Amino acid sequence: MTSAVEHSFVEVNGVRLHIAEQGQGPLVLLLHGFPECWYSWRHQFAPLAEAGYRVVAPDQRGYARSGQPADIDAYSMLHLTGDVIGLVHALGEDSAVVVGHDWGAPVAWSTAMLRPDVVRGVVGLSVPPLPRGPVAPLVALGSLLGDGFYQIYFQEPGVADAQLAQDPAATFRSLLAGASGDSPQTDPPRPWVIPEGATLLDTMREPEELPAWLTEDDIQTFVREYAEHGDRAFTGGLNWYRNLDRNWELLAAFHGRGIDVPALYMAGDRDLVRSFPGMDDLLGSLHRTTPKLHDNVTLPGCGHWTQQERPDEVNAALLDFLAQLPAAKG
Repeated sequence: MTSAVEHSFVEVNGVRLHIAEQGQGPLVLLLHGFPECWYSWRHQFAPLAEAGYRVVAPDQRGYARSGQPADIDAYSMLHLTGDVIGLVHALGEDSAVVVGHDWGAPVAWSTAMLRPDVVRGVVGLSVPPLPRGPVAPLVALGSLLGDGFYQIYFQEPGVADAQLAQDPAATFRSLLAGASGDSPQTDPPRPWVIPEGATLLDTMREPEELPAWLTEDDIQTFVREYAEHGDRAFTGGLNWYRNLDRNWELLAAFHGRGIDVPALYMAGDRDLVRSFPGMDDLLGSLHRTTPKLHDNVTLPGCGHWTQQERPDEVNAALLDFLAQLPAAKG
């Protein structure tokens, strides 16, 4: 087993991706969300590697040390799933178990749906599989939550980008603490809706004290990882949101298709995603969307940052799931 996390770069689909890696054995890819990077999985590397897995966590396109294509259209779900498949092959592997959190979860679910020949198993943290609806997602969400809903607020290029990049340390403190299970704002959880004339960070002040699972060293690590892109530090990740309706158009041919590989879903009961409109129905239909669902795990008191807030429970569930999968070929 590799004794420490090692860092390198790979070229995938014309984008230079930074990866963090530990261990040897069947490949497990860990896909972070917004606004995160490989470091979000810091508690998963050693336990999975010690159990006999090759653990690789990329900074996905647009994030942290990875390349940041200038074109907003370069962040569609087809690009993102293409990066996962390209990364598997660039690592010299034929297949992988793909684990995603937050935005990484839709990428993981979509990759499993599109390429079940490559994905041996799929795990989603926080965000369940989101079947393609009858109308574009921003239209649906806007009608239910208004134009202040954060995913709509993120659509204007340059606006949220500048606000979040003005003081990255404050941004990470506010978002990580504010959406955690330790925050008053998640009791009960509710979607982020920004009042007219305000910013996202206006609705989520910096905490006087960080929650126990998050240290100032963690905050400064995120800041350093994001430093390369300067005032565009958050632009790559925001561009993922700017493709929501385009993804709906591009994936029309897969309307109604489920996920045919073994799956696991985990989320905290204080996760803001669980408060989105229609989420109860989605969670109630998981077995229809993912007929090979191994388990649906709810973590009491946990907020949005699942694997950071509850690493021991997440690691135990991941190892249990991985142990149930058929042996990797080759």
